[in-house]
Amino acid sequence: MTPRVALIGAGGHGRWHRRELARLHDTGLIRVVAMCDVAPIEAAADAPIPDGTELFTDHRTMLSTVDADIAVICTPPHTHLPIALDAVAAGCDILLEKPPVLSGTEHRTLAEALDRAGRLAQVGFQALGSAALAELCDAIVTGRLGTVTAVSAAGAWQRDDAYWNRTRWAGRRTVDGHPVLDGALVNPFAHALMQSLAVAGNGVPRVIELERYRARDLEVEDTASLRVTLDSGPSIVVAVTLCAERFLPGEILVHGSAGRAVLEYPTDRLSLPGDAAPRVVPGRIGLLENLAAHRRDPAVPLLVPLNRTAPFTALAEAISAAPPPTEVPPSYVDDRGGARVITGIDSAVRDCADRPGLFSELPVPWAVPPFHGKLNGGS
Repeated sequence: MTPRVALIGAGGHGRWHRRELARLHDTGLIRVVAMCDVAPIEAAADAPIPDGTELFTDHRTMLSTVDADIAVICTPPHTHLPIALDAVAAGCDILLEKPPVLSGTEHRTLAEALDRAGRLAQVGFQALGSAALAELCDAIVTGRLGTVTAVSAAGAWQRDDAYWNRTRWAGRRTVDGHPVLDGALVNPFAHALMQSLAVAGNGVPRVIELERYRARDLEVEDTASLRVTLDSGPSIVVAVTLCAERFLPGEILVHGSAGRAVLEYPTDRLSLPGDAAPRVVPGRIGLLENLAAHRRDPAVPLLVPLNRTAPFTALAEAISAAPPPTEVPPSYVDDRGGARVITGIDSAVRDCADRPGLFSELPVPWAVPPFHGKLNGGS
């Protein structure tokens, strides 16, 4: 039977989901039956509403009114758990945007609810459906890189005043006394962190060394470097900024005894040892398509089941609980049309990934010693 799909959270990033839902609806793979948002939902060329879709402003009303098989949840991260629990209780499988939940406790709560209800969850780390990532992981397993000694990630983007004013929870640690989840590492660069964990073998994070910085008045980081020690596999270093001088799309680097591989994960450009130049590896499996295929045939594995994201959630919880970010001295920060730019940050991010190491281990004048944290009883 064609699965009936409802979208909860139709604005913001939900507009991207509306395009995907409309495409799959038109091909007959799914049937879109409802959309919900607290703001009015209006059709647009870049955010269509398939004919026959019912519109709601309350997800509970929608779930009790419309018979849906799958709920796509694209709401602020701190609302994911209660909405997901409501959808599961209504008999839906879920496609839950990243980051899935705020803590290990929430992760276990959702996992237990899914198990009791016999329902499925797929988490929206869509880059894990990339053929380029699959080729990179195969190269690691077959020994093309030799012994992998480290995995690192780098990204340098700009986000202006409008980005940090987009919602009440943007750049915050709490709203109305409730914890929220934002910041460069766990939101815009969540894919870099999750891709690194996947490439490193999905080991359990034991220790983090974290440097959080801010170039504006925020409660979270807009610039960071992080090193993760896992219970098995290579260490991971991630260096990112939302205060870039130019632009670095986002790269995963795998350091091996026989050479280095680089995956530009937003574009699926891959370079392996022996390649003359980076090449695009086409092909991505859509997460909703994969979920629908798994529902038809359980032999088709889910790409991003909830349990695969447990290491990410553990890191996200540790990052959000770490001390507040350190302000970058104003003498190193320029304001370019509402975007804060840190002098020299692009090369610092690149150097961290190449070394790999933290900002404080480079000649970065504003860097401070990292925060050390233990996870899951690690030592």
